[in-house]
Amino acid sequence: MSNFAPTFTNFEIPSWFASQHLTGMLRGIEKEGLRVRPDGYLTQTPHPAKLGSKLTHPSITTDYSESLLELITDPRESPKDTLNKLRQLHVLVYQALPENELMWPLSMPCMLSADDADIPLADYGSSNTGKLKTLYRSGLGIRYGRRMQTIAGLHYNLSFGDGLFESWQEKVASTQNQEQPQTLTEFKNDKYLGLIRNFKRLTSLVLYLLGASPSVCPCFIAGREHDLLLMNDSTYYKPTATSLRMGKLGYTNSVQEHLDIRYNHLPEYIEGLRRAIQTPHESFQKLGLNDDDGNPIQINDHILQIENEYYSPIRPKQIAERGETPTEALERRGIAYVEFRAIDLDPYSDVGIRLSSACFLEVMALYCLFNDSPDLLPIEEEELAINLERVVNEGRRDGLHILNNGTEQPLEGWMLTHLANMRPLAAMLDAHYGGNDYRTAVALMQGKAVHSESTISAQVNADSERLGSMWQLGFTLAKQHRELLLQQTLSPNTQAKYEVLVEKSILQQAELEEAETEDFMEFLQQYR
Repeated sequence: MSNFAPTFTNFEIPSWFASQHLTGMLRGIEKEGLRVRPDGYLTQTPHPAKLGSKLTHPSITTDYSESLLELITDPRESPKDTLNKLRQLHVLVYQALPENELMWPLSMPCMLSADDADIPLADYGSSNTGKLKTLYRSGLGIRYGRRMQTIAGLHYNLSFGDGLFESWQEKVASTQNQEQPQTLTEFKNDKYLGLIRNFKRLTSLVLYLLGASPSVCPCFIAGREHDLLLMNDSTYYKPTATSLRMGKLGYTNSVQEHLDIRYNHLPEYIEGLRRAIQTPHESFQKLGLNDDDGNPIQINDHILQIENEYYSPIRPKQIAERGETPTEALERRGIAYVEFRAIDLDPYSDVGIRLSSACFLEVMALYCLFNDSPDLLPIEEEELAINLERVVNEGRRDGLHILNNGTEQPLEGWMLTHLANMRPLAAMLDAHYGGNDYRTAVALMQGKAVHSESTISAQVNADSERLGSMWQLGFTLAKQHRELLLQQTLSPNTQAKYEVLVEKSILQQAELEEAETEDFMEFLQQYR
């Protein structure tokens, strides 16, 4: 007998839902990518000055390392518009990079030095705000090693217009007698959390269809225990893996495995994160807060330094105002959008994601939103973790089974059932936006579910073998992308807008550094 409430059974589009309810749907992308030299090693040069201040520029910044670019689109009204904006940012980056630098197109890094110190921490300047960002990255480095922080990914951010939630809430109110009706914000919080729980239930589907990291460079696993096979002298892999980035060789770590942060109610989620930030951890205490010279090396010695250290394949998000933590923003204003995080870079796209992948994620988001979503409890989380590990390591193996409500089920059949259920939602999205991009995307994914050799991960392995190494594949694609992007020109108006953003960001950082004169150690003590 199953231990879980049934999910995804007999799905039907809600009777009240119409394509006009998609008005106000917005999406944005955050895309990471390493800057590398022609030999594949990380660049040691600072973030290009032509790109402005990485602390204050709204669209072009860095993630963990000075070498790890992060490009951020503003919220856009269509997937095509979002990808066009992301492409503009790539063109700007290549206009600013030295001729011999490339953006690495794969999620897994290559040609890392044996010395962690050769991975430069992002430097955000002399303001206390900037120093705190660098200190957080220092803490990640001493806790988990800097190599792990060079893994790159893509976040797809999605929100729905209030009109959808208002119509939904009216329908619920007309069928249920509620003594204390929810506010619209409370209703949205519950529905977004339902989407998140269902996305976690379907993460294995995303990893199979969009996973693109079935192999690694030997330097990435040097000194680590692993069960990868040697493809050739310079590539380790698993023949049927999909996304090693999302498995035990990637972002996961034993410290966070038993945190029991739940997504059933927003106060519960916030409390779980805050508890982890406030709870000391023995191994991090042993590292110490400061080095031998008294310089801080981590923000604190707790399970999490800050909320962002918690890794999850999807997060509820609210835009934080200055001086506000992510949980404070959520607590005060509720969930504004969801952040899909389980997405590898697509090395065959010059911007790291294809239109078909973006459209599929949006169909899946609606599917997760409208399906019943019972509470997600630890016993089901354990089953989902087993499934994720199976799909990460051998998702393309013929006859692979996963657990579904306590019962072994063929992965292929499970995927095809969900994809068939999504087709009517794809048709509604196409009706709203025009064209057939969404139906085409779902049909493409149905083909991948049946033919594993057509997945991105299978293509990466085949091409790495054909070209001689994962490094050769990455280098070849990076050069192709660079040539393609530099052939594109931005309009004079667009170019001028970005130049203004660069100048403005530099001024904003200077103003911040002038205003924040408090001693950093005193500032840090207060922050702690």
